[in-house]
Order: sequence, then structure tokens, then C-alpha cells
Amino acid sequence: MTIMKKLLTSAIASTLMVAGAQAEISNNTVKIGYLADMSGTYRDLAGPNGLAALEMAVADFGGKVKGAKIEVVSSDDRNSPDVSSSTVRRWVENEDVDMVAGLVASSVSIAVSDILEEKGKLGIVSGSAASSITNEHCTPNHIHYVYDTYPLANGTASAIVKEGGKSWFILTADYAFGHSLEADVTKVVEENGGKVVQTLRHPFPTPDFSSFILQAQGSGADVVALANAGADTTNAINTAGEFGLTQSGQTLAALLLFLTDVHALGVDAAQGIQLTTGWYWDMNDETRAWSDRFLEKTGVRPTMVHAGIYSSTIQYLKAIEATDSDEAQTVRKQMMDTPINDMFATNGRIREDGRMVHDMYLAQVKTPAESKDEWDLYKIVRTIPAEEAFRPLSESKCPLVTGN
Repeated sequence: MTIMKKLLTSAIASTLMVAGAQAEISNNTVKIGYLADMSGTYRDLAGPNGLAALEMAVADFGGKVKGAKIEVVSSDDRNSPDVSSSTVRRWVENEDVDMVAGLVASSVSIAVSDILEEKGKLGIVSGSAASSITNEHCTPNHIHYVYDTYPLANGTASAIVKEGGKSWFILTADYAFGHSLEADVTKVVEENGGKVVQTLRHPFPTPDFSSFILQAQGSGADVVALANAGADTTNAINTAGEFGLTQSGQTLAALLLFLTDVHALGVDAAQGIQLTTGWYWDMNDETRAWSDRFLEKTGVRPTMVHAGIYSSTIQYLKAIEATDSDEAQTVRKQMMDTPINDMFATNGRIREDGRMVHDMYLAQVKTPAESKDEWDLYKIVRTIPAEEAFRPLSESKCPLVTGN
């Protein structure tokens, strides 16, 4: 064999070896890290039951993918970007975690996504709301799966303005999610002929909303909008009820309200509130069947975040199965190339900015007379088609879209 042939043979063999290595599942293990608020303000909407949803997905996949064991580790993010960054850095550097799931507080998700990009790992954001996560904070190493502030504004805010709520007071959680929701809602209100007369930001979390609700009443605005979530939202709604805010003629708009929030409030307190959701457990036979399993495992009905965690985990594992690889870019591309049709979404798809687009829903909390049991809480008012619900790519600031 000539030297040239030997060199060519060696080069081909090296290329095949590299390609083979890239197609392998690292350490013959797929390791998923679940990071979420397990004990604080956002515990109920994701928390331990989000981990249960992820474990259901792993079990339904048989605990293995292409012969590789699937392992799950978890940690409480304490709603702290610093704590979360430290946890994820340890996971990927020392514990061989391949994908980080859960991710609730938007400030946490933004901080974590920077580390995942640096380390070449994948994140799937299911709990965060800030639309900036796949806009100015997009990376090639994360996917935003369930919802964001853009459809919350397009759904709830636009509906209320069209019903006559022209002047708005926005009470905002003072961090990335609240700021993003405030900006998106302001844009929608103004585009529909309304006006934001005042915004007021509260610390996260806030146990006492008395002074904030008094200022909202004093503003004289038609609509008092809550740009917060979890326990902050339920505390604000309860305080508004105590102060007779709606009885005095103002409309209370909960811009991000979860099933667990409504359940905690009860239909007497929450009846009639309009909200936008990415999923509801009682929509069809498939959602009910999965939700019955979740209820049996956890004792509660799932939020849209719980359902999204299950769905995104299944889609992630299917991508590994299809590509024989857990390498982040390989898996992300496969997930982008594969339409999502399951108990969570029909004809969902992941765009180049990492945003998973799917239909959203404008819902209304039932009255006590309409509600048949403790979890029969919503009626779906209308479907918001995927192309209408999420920010169009033509408005994107994501470098993956703009090339800048």
C-alpha cells in the first residue's frame, strides 16, 4: 500500500471513528437534572410534582433509551440564579448531566442557559414565562416549551381591552418574568386602543399586598392587572377580595394563573376570571387519561407545566432514540425536525429560536354552579392558534434568527 493510500485510509478511519463517537450515548447513560422551586412561591405549579411528571415520562420510556440507562437527579433552585448556576455547573462538570429540565423562575432559566451554552449541554424550559428566553436571551442550547408572556398578553389582555377595559394599572413582580409580561401587556393594551395609566413593581416574593392594592384602587383604572405568578398572585387576589376591588367596579386581571392557584383560591373567589393557558387537563380523552394517572401518582391534577415537563421529556428521549446520541446539538436538531403530537400539543413544532409553538387557550374560571368537582375549574372560551399566539419570527431579536 502506498503512503498516499495509507494516509487516505487513516483519514477515513479517523473520520468514521469521530462520527461513531458523536453518535454514541455518553457514558452509556442519559442523565437528566430536574431544577425547580421545590419549596417556595412556585412550588405548586411545578415543584415536586414536576419531578413526578418527569419520572412518569422516564418510566413510560422503559427506563432506558437505546440500551442506555436513564438517570434523574434533582435540586431546589430556591428561586436564586446564583444557587441554580452553581448547581448546574456542578451537574455538567462533575456529574455528567446531559439535559436540565424544569426551570421555572425566568431569572434562573436565563442564568442557567448561559452555562448550558458554555458547556455544550441542553436545557428544556417548561416553567418560565419571560418571552425574552427565546428572544434576546436565546441560545442554541435551550428550548422554551410550554408558554411565555407573549401569548399571555395576546390572550388575556387583548380580550379584556376588547370588552371595554381601556385604562390599566399593572402590578408587576420585580424580576425578569414580571418585566417581560409588563412590556408585552403594555404593547397589546396600547395596540388595542387602551392605555396603561400606572405600573407598580413589588418585591419577589411579597407576603402582604395591602399597600399595593390600595394604590391600584386609588389609580381609578378600569383594570388592575397582576403581572406575577404562584403564591404572589393568589395573595394579591385574596387581598383584592378583602378590599372589595371588583365590587367597586374595577376588573381584576390575573395575567398568569395556574390550575393550582385557582384550586387554592376556590371557585367562589376566582369565578369569572379570564386567563390564558397552554393546556388543560379536561380538554379531551387523551388529556384526561394522562391526568388520571398523574392524579393517582400525586393526588392533584396537573398544571400546564407538569404536562409540558412530561411531553418535553418524552420528545427529548425520542430524539436520542432516533439519533443514537445525547449530544446537545444533535438532539435539539432532531427535536426541531419532529412535529409534536401527544397529550400536550397537536402539530406543535420547535422553531430555530428554540420556541415550541402550539395552540394556546383563553379560559374562564367556572362558577360554583358550573363546577362539578374540586378540579372542574375551567371552561375554554376560545383557541388561540399557534401562529397567532407566539411572537412571530419577523419580530425576533434572537441572533439565531437575525444572524446578528
